[in-house]
Amino acid sequence: MPNIVVLDGHTLNPGDLSWSALETLGTVHIYERTPANLVHERAAQAEIIIVNKQIIDRETLSKLPHLRFIAVSATGYNNIDLEAAAESGIPVANVAGYSTPAVAQHVFAMILALTSRVGAHDQSVKAGDWFSCPDFSYTLGTIPELSTLKLGIYGFGRIGQAVAKVGLAHGMEVLAHHKHPQRDAMEGVKFVGLQELFQQCNIVSLHAPLNEDNFEIVGRNLLSSMPKPSFLINTGRGGLVNEEELAACLKENIISGAGLDVLQQEPPQKDHPLIGLPNCIITPHVAWATQAARQRLMEEVVLNIKAFMVGEERNRV
Repeated sequence: MPNIVVLDGHTLNPGDLSWSALETLGTVHIYERTPANLVHERAAQAEIIIVNKQIIDRETLSKLPHLRFIAVSATGYNNIDLEAAAESGIPVANVAGYSTPAVAQHVFAMILALTSRVGAHDQSVKAGDWFSCPDFSYTLGTIPELSTLKLGIYGFGRIGQAVAKVGLAHGMEVLAHHKHPQRDAMEGVKFVGLQELFQQCNIVSLHAPLNEDNFEIVGRNLLSSMPKPSFLINTGRGGLVNEEELAACLKENIISGAGLDVLQQEPPQKDHPLIGLPNCIITPHVAWATQAARQRLMEEVVLNIKAFMVGEERNRV
């Protein structure tokens, strides 16, 4: 039975899931978090390691002589030195698609929070505003109806497609910008250029993978072209957005609001320009983290390890 070490298990399982399926595969050691200086000590005898965001670079790999397989408990794997792993004959497997329903849910939680302003109205009532209201009803501002707004989706993979379906269900006109519009065509969705996406849509939700070509692609130029009301949603990657320019656009009311689940640096610094702005909702990278999504992730990690143990390739990167 192999020696299996989980180096940063807390985000996958903060205590509401079971490790039992993993524990049937070998001798398992689980660490909630591992400081960089303890990776060698904790994984020295490991044949299989499970990592989420733990950095596994060339130097680390050189100190793990028994390592045979790296299971990534996430979709992204830029924390792994794939070249060094390949040179050492260590395969790496990730998990894709497990969080699609969870992220689509979070996108619309943010959209509804920004448009219907449920939280703000609740706080207003708790502050006593309704008690002193001369009318039976009041609003804190104009409440737009989703069916009157256009939804734009940047990146039309699994999550983008799921978001489009929810938008269509709300009666929204849905536009998308995507590298493969013919391959991923969907009834009711119109594909347009990036500039046109922002020029036409009241809400733009970002779902494209981050690369050197689209780093900080969303800034003042695109945001200032959006029709009012205008909202930016980012549950993809923080690097897609120029955060200083977004902060300026929010302060100047160039756009109406933003909902962000990702930032360029995570955790952020205390003086981050977007934190504290009244028209900007920020959640701590939790869109992926419903219990059901993490359960699917756990199951896929176990299946990836089982496949490796019987000599099969599964979800290799």
